[in-house]
Amino acid sequence: MEYTGERVIPKKMDPQNGLLLEHIARYEFARQFAKGRVLDIACGSGYGLELLRTGNDGLEEIVGIDISEESIEYAKEHYSYSNTSYYVDDALNRNLHRVYGQFDTVISFETIEHFEGDKIFVDNIYNLLKPGGKFIVSTPFGRGKGEPCTCPFHVYQYREEEFLEVLSPFKSLEMYNQSSEAIEIPKADKKYYIMIAVCVK
Repeated sequence: MEYTGERVIPKKMDPQNGLLLEHIARYEFARQFAKGRVLDIACGSGYGLELLRTGNDGLEEIVGIDISEESIEYAKEHYSYSNTSYYVDDALNRNLHRVYGQFDTVISFETIEHFEGDKIFVDNIYNLLKPGGKFIVSTPFGRGKGEPCTCPFHVYQYREEEFLEVLSPFKSLEMYNQSSEAIEIPKADKKYYIMIAVCVK
């Protein structure tokens, strides 16, 4: 499997690659919320599951799902552990919760902007979560869903209010922003380019 575009494959990238460091920072941030039964949906090459496991005694099971069979085969080869499993499936499959059950934590980074059907995706995540479960999701800031998107891999990029609106089914939500490797509560005088929401069912 080759590193192309937005696909992150740490073992084939310069360890100081900015994109890689930003992605690692998101998983390290998510580790504090990853407890019990955990799902990484659109897990890609599987490196994030290793990061979530590191030093995390609260994990019981961790599942990775991705639409790419090639990515899942790579994940199985390079990031397999006793309490970890991988499956090929579609994030927009409305039967996900029936197939895989419910989770305490669901994580999905840089996924929601890649397809039409964001509301279906959010409904799927909601159904995959146990009551009180947490969803950690990220997406880049953009000009809005109805505006042209400069990134060839993205269907659209949200404004913050649009991102909050699509996540409205959740009971509560805390917003964080990322600039380079720093993830923090937003500051009015700082420019960010990634939104990260921690949502509670």
